[in-house]
Amino acid sequence: MARAAVLGRLTWRVATVAAVRTETATARTLVFSVPGWTGHVAGQHVDVRLTAEDGYTAVRSYSLASTESGERIEITVEQVEDGEVSPYLAEVIDVGDLVEVRGPVGGWFVWRPEQTEPVQLVAGGSGIVPLMAMIRARAAAGRAMPFRLLYSTRQPESVIYRDELVRPVGGLDITFAYTRRAPDGWRRPVGRIDAGLVAEACWPAEFRPTCYVCGPTGFVESAAELLTHAGHDPDAVRTERFG
Repeated sequence: MARAAVLGRLTWRVATVAAVRTETATARTLVFSVPGWTGHVAGQHVDVRLTAEDGYTAVRSYSLASTESGERIEITVEQVEDGEVSPYLAEVIDVGDLVEVRGPVGGWFVWRPEQTEPVQLVAGGSGIVPLMAMIRARAAAGRAMPFRLLYSTRQPESVIYRDELVRPVGGLDITFAYTRRAPDGWRRPVGRIDAGLVAEACWPAEFRPTCYVCGPTGFVESAAELLTHAGHDPDAVRTERFG
């Protein structure tokens, strides 16, 4: 059975775009119908393969944004300047179009509803995607485990999943950090997250939370270092990076 499960994750499956949602000016969510999809855990990712008419293929990995929901999965793609794949997914692909997907992939950077410890989420830009899957999985499970989110983004308009995050449910504690421009009247200075903000917005180390950090490589390295300097166990700081 275990071998069959592994082979299933390694199998390319045809996925049909079932819906498209605009998240920001440069990011949108794609909902795929994937016959034979056997489910996934919040925090995992999927490989997406595009094939051109001349046979050229390109493969990219994208975090899953959705909770397990039958044979449907969601990814959120932010366009990368001069990217080969993201401009097509973020601007061109539409309902009814086909791609291939393979997965789910990953077993370390995941959150399961049976976990009971506090959870600290730290996102940089589109690094919010797998963390949003965890937030949604927590809500779907009807659990009230203590969750906190520190979300660093350029400006208010670049907040992905804005409608869900500005009206959090289930006691989710959210702190935004803006690096370029903040909303009018924002009390914190514009800039990157630092030790002071980590001390203010994150669970204290003595609470022994599991920390999930996702974003661009430089952001992840800096955030993980800030957490460990604040006393968090390095083994409890799980990271996922891109770029």
